[in-house]
Amino acid sequence: MSSRGPGLFSDFGMKASDVLTKDYSTEQKFSLSSESDAGVAIASSLAKKGGFSAGVVAAQYKYKKSTVDVKVDTESSIATSITVTDILPSMKTIATCRFPDYNSGKIGVQYFHEHASFTAAVDLNKSPNVDISATIGTPFIAFGTEASYKVDSRSFTTYNAGVSLTKPNYGASVILADKGDAVKATYFHQWDQEKRGVAVAEIARKFSTNVSILTVGTSYAIDPHTLVKAKLNNHGNLDTLVQHELAPKSFLILSGSFDTLAMDKHPRFGLALSLKP
Repeated sequence: MSSRGPGLFSDFGMKASDVLTKDYSTEQKFSLSSESDAGVAIASSLAKKGGFSAGVVAAQYKYKKSTVDVKVDTESSIATSITVTDILPSMKTIATCRFPDYNSGKIGVQYFHEHASFTAAVDLNKSPNVDISATIGTPFIAFGTEASYKVDSRSFTTYNAGVSLTKPNYGASVILADKGDAVKATYFHQWDQEKRGVAVAEIARKFSTNVSILTVGTSYAIDPHTLVKAKLNNHGNLDTLVQHELAPKSFLILSGSFDTLAMDKHPRFGLALSLKP
């Protein structure tokens, strides 16, 4: 697979999004995973939010250029996916399905080139959606678009467009979404490589409602095993997170959510423990 091209449209703003969203949670979650030398990985997780609990058991098998994933949850739903790389040069094929919903099947392809990438996916049912995306450019600057077409109504349900700039220590992106009704701009800056210090700003505006949300966030490693993160938006919502590596690939994550404009409200806290023996 080529890694020198502009990447996928879904990658636009990904680094900034990870800082602002990844691992933040107000749930209590426990997960345990293991992997064998034969290419088999098994993971189980249990999450509790409020008075509800949900569990997932997942298995993954890798063989040469193929990967098979199976997930079973407590609602008796089974999600499967098969990924095959390089059937043709620089191409990845992905097939997914969720049981017992037999109409949820989907097959897609991803093609990577030195100056472009392309994806296409189609539902395997009588009234399918066709999802496509394309980017052109370089690993440093790329222009892209994506759309979803409903075959039975012969109409586009989604179309977005954007531009992304990526450098080793900073990056920016602007995406016009929701058929032109919303715009989101992000900026990512790594100000301390040794401490993994990162600062992020994101502004999202919806024109039909005249609502804008500005979010700033940061991530910083206190020591080689402890990472702290925080984000704050213009509505006064503050989220914090502390992640500590107990052992290689095993983490304890404590997170909290606060409304700084209504301090009489009780804050919400989350706890996640991920173990990989």
